[in-house]
Order: sequence, then C-alpha cells, then structure tokens
Amino acid sequence: RNDINISRQTMANWMIGIAEHYLPPLYEALKERLLRYHVNQADETPVQVLHLSDEKGNSKPEVNTSTCYMWVHRSGEFYKEEPVVLYEFVHGRGHEYPLAFYKDFNGVLVTDSLEQYHTIEKKLKGVTSANCWDHLRRPFTDAISAMSKDDPGLRESVAWKALAKIAAIYHVEASLKDMTPEVRLKHRQEAVKPLVDAFFAWVKQILADGAVMPKSKTGNGLNFAVNQEQYLRVFLTDGEVPISDAASERAIRPFTVGRKNWILINTEKGARASALLYSITETAKLNNLKPYYYFEYILEKLPGIVSKDGGADPEEIKKLLPWAVELPEECRIKRR
Repeated sequence: RNDINISRQTMANWMIGIAEHYLPPLYEALKERLLRYHVNQADETPVQVLHLSDEKGNSKPEVNTSTCYMWVHRSGEFYKEEPVVLYEFVHGRGHEYPLAFYKDFNGVLVTDSLEQYHTIEKKLKGVTSANCWDHLRRPFTDAISAMSKDDPGLRESVAWKALAKIAAIYHVEASLKDMTPEVRLKHRQEAVKPLVDAFFAWVKQILADGAVMPKSKTGNGLNFAVNQEQYLRVFLTDGEVPISDAASERAIRPFTVGRKNWILINTEKGARASALLYSITETAKLNNLKPYYYFEYILEKLPGIVSKDGGADPEEIKKLLPWAVELPEECRIKRR
C-alpha cells in the first residue's frame, strides 16, 4: 500500500523468527492454563510439509507430505471464562503425540472415536476418554443421504429411526447448555439418561434381530454405537462434559480453510511457527480480543520480557495473556 515491496520469503522469516523466540513463553503459559481445566477437547487434521527436519533440526533431503498433522487442543466448550485453543504440529497421528501433550493432564478428554485417544486413557491414569455423539450420527446420516427422498420406506428405515432417537437426546441436551454443571448433571440424569438407555437397548435389539447388513452404513452406525458405548455415556456422569466435540472441530476450521489456499507449508519451521501463531490468534478471538491490536501490543512488550536465551519472567507473561486486566482497551471487542 505504501509502494514498499517486501518478499514473501522475508515476511515468512519474520514470522518464523517471532514464533521461535518470542511466542514460546506465551504458548507455554496458555498450555499450563489449558491443562488445568477438568475438560479438554481435541481434534487433528493432515498438513503437507515440503521439507521436514531431522532430530537436529536440519532439513531432510527427501520430500514427505503424508505423515504430518496439525492437532488442536482446546478447553471444554462450557468454559466461557479464559478459554484456550492451542495448535500443535507433529510428524504423525500416533498416540505418542497426544500422550506427550496430555502427560500432565488430569480430567476428561472429549474427542472423536480415534483409538489413539482411547490409548491415552489406558496409559495415563488420570485421563478419561469421552466420545462425540456427532460422530455416532454420521453413519446414519450417510445412509439416509444414499436413499431417495421419494422412497416410501425412508421414514421406516433403521437409520431414520436412529437419527430420530439421537435428535431427541440432542433436543433435551440443548436446553441445558446455560445451566451450571451441577444442575446440568441433575437434568441429564433425569431427562437425558433414560433416552440414552432406550437408544442403546434399541440398537442392541436391532443387531440381535439381524435385520441390518453388518457392513452397510446403517450397520456401521449400529456397531459403532455398541463398541463405543462406554465413551459415549461419559457425558451423563459429568456436567462439564459436552455431548459432542464440535467445539474442537470449529477451532481447527480456520486452519483447514487457510490450507485450501496455501495447500502446503514449505518447511517444518514454518509449520511450527504456524501452530504458535494460530494458537495466539484463535485464543485471542475466543477471549473477545481484536487479534491485530493484541499482536501489536504483545510484540511491543515481549522483546523487553523474553531474554536472549528464550527465558521470561512468568509474572510478566501473565500480564500478556488474553484475559489479563493489563491489556489496553483497544485490544478488546466492545460488547453491545
């Protein structure tokens, strides 16, 4: 705009330099806050990186664009004060990555049905795995989508009935979202649990009757329900646990939307920088901050706080967190 041409490479290097030196103390403070919550939610999405690094940080000669993932970890959906969403770039999708991230976590982790998350529960004594009901609904939705709308048997199909039963559960659950965890749990036990009990009893009866092809979309949904019942029932025992993992899917969407434009990331340093920058940006937005002004403020303050070796006074970092009272008003979105 001012007829100053700065190369993309230069600007990318600025972002990488900021992320490597100034943002880690802020990221670690946010992670510490995140892991103190009783409920966390997580999701992951693939990301292509052209040049990966070895253990010493040197670029690998080969191209590898298939084993990299951006994981997202966020505070439970019901926590409206001081919410946190963090992105983490890693080379793979194995359980060792979330296991390392949640090694100090003690609470409930809400996710999809990926077995890696269930492995965490088995390996970390303080972690309970809870499944998302949205993922249970999808096979039945797919089955309905494959049928003609004019099919007279549509409303009598097992998939339609399954969706109707799940919708009844969601309808009651939606009326509880503004309640305190204690009151929400009480209403869940009274109004939601009977519907959940009836749903699983119905699913098991359908499977016992053998009326549905096991490998059909409907059969997949029924078997998924039975196999994941333990994890799908967790929300009934804890008022702070949401019924779905939609919040983490929403949190990862800004990254997936961006990925459609830039397709891949050139270097691993760039991928790790992206994780930190997305973390600060999306956490700021969750806390009703204006990301531009928030970045402007913290990037003016961090050089005076972070030492040459990357260390920083934790008390000074706390003053820069998205909910800190020290933040100037221009960083905040004024609520009407």
